[in-house]
Amino acid sequence: MIRTVAALFGLAVTLPADLAAAGVAVVRGERPATRRSDSPKTVLISGGKMTKALQLARSFHLAGHRVVLVESAKYRFTGHRFSRAVDRFHCVPEPTEPGYARALLDVVLREGVDVFVPVASPAASIHDADARALLDPHCEVVHGDGDTVRMLDDKSRFSERAAALGLRVPDWRRITDVKQIEEFDFPPGREYILKRISYNPVGRMDLTRLTRDTPADNVRFARGLGISEDDPWILQEFIAGQEYCTHGTVRGGRLQVYGCCESSAFQVNYEMVDKPEIRTWVEKFVADLGVTGQLSFDFIEDADGAVHAIECNPRTHSAITMFYDHPDVAAAYLEDGHPEIVPLSSARPTYWIYHEVWRLLTEGNRKARLGSIFRGKDAILTGWDPVPYLLVHHLQIPSLLVRNLLARRGWSRIDFNIGKLVENGGD
Repeated sequence: MIRTVAALFGLAVTLPADLAAAGVAVVRGERPATRRSDSPKTVLISGGKMTKALQLARSFHLAGHRVVLVESAKYRFTGHRFSRAVDRFHCVPEPTEPGYARALLDVVLREGVDVFVPVASPAASIHDADARALLDPHCEVVHGDGDTVRMLDDKSRFSERAAALGLRVPDWRRITDVKQIEEFDFPPGREYILKRISYNPVGRMDLTRLTRDTPADNVRFARGLGISEDDPWILQEFIAGQEYCTHGTVRGGRLQVYGCCESSAFQVNYEMVDKPEIRTWVEKFVADLGVTGQLSFDFIEDADGAVHAIECNPRTHSAITMFYDHPDVAAAYLEDGHPEIVPLSSARPTYWIYHEVWRLLTEGNRKARLGSIFRGKDAILTGWDPVPYLLVHHLQIPSLLVRNLLARRGWSRIDFNIGKLVENGGD
């Protein structure tokens, strides 16, 4: 409770600074160049609490499309609903609830939606895929079908599919019983980690190493994870090296939006890097799938320069914020055969200022941190649309903190990018 009250107090204290920052942005009047569509559509975007949903809403709006944003009632105070880019906002059930698909259909019919672009949380991507059965007769859905999304979301099945194409992935085993850990013949000198196949919002950053030299520790650790047939895990080789993440928007197996950047366990900074071998890997994989949707991949580059795909997340990546000044995002999302786009060379690295300030105060190398702040731009704040920035920090997050305070519920951290409190059993 003390932590929650302290966070609320901290956000209240920073309100004047945020008002000043928004005012400066308005005076500067930054507005990206646009290419207006010759055939404006009504575009439905889900995941309204997340910055990536706001970024897509802005991209579609600037191209002349009408944007409808939806989110669950828990996040009804999302600052993004007040964006100039959002024409209508609706609350729908949580994606895990039975009425979710029907609620989406009601919005599609009521608003005359032409295209649905899910901005899915890990818990929602499969449910958005299943909703296609209801939505396909009424609008286009830029998302994979249920079978494809389930395969991609399953780390072991994804690895199997990639390996069958001759694409490099770390060594792995699907684990449904702790006995498999006892019996696994760990190769000498190699380390492995256990990752839950279902989304694990809190434990996903636990990289406890399992090796041939620590058999008792391996089993002890695995026994505490609740591994079972109904809750499978993947035993994956740990490869030391530089991590990368990608966002891809694909139409009919053709990559049309692509961004790649250096990554980390808790990613809150995005800057485009050119890694041809990663781009080739992604293009080959999505071409084989032949899917339409948004696919994000995580890679590791080993000491020899070889890249290995760690996992695929079949949903929008926050790296889409790197396209904040690109005039062709909407067209690349909506038009078959559009030339592949990457972030403009003029794009500044994106970040979330509250994360940056926290790291400035708690981590070393302050000179580098300040350099990052002044060289880049906040992913939410823009001069032509400043209200979401103010309300994410002074309505959306405070409302969630108050909710948790009243429920006497804990949280592990505030994620301003996703617009939520990270907590056990969360989305």
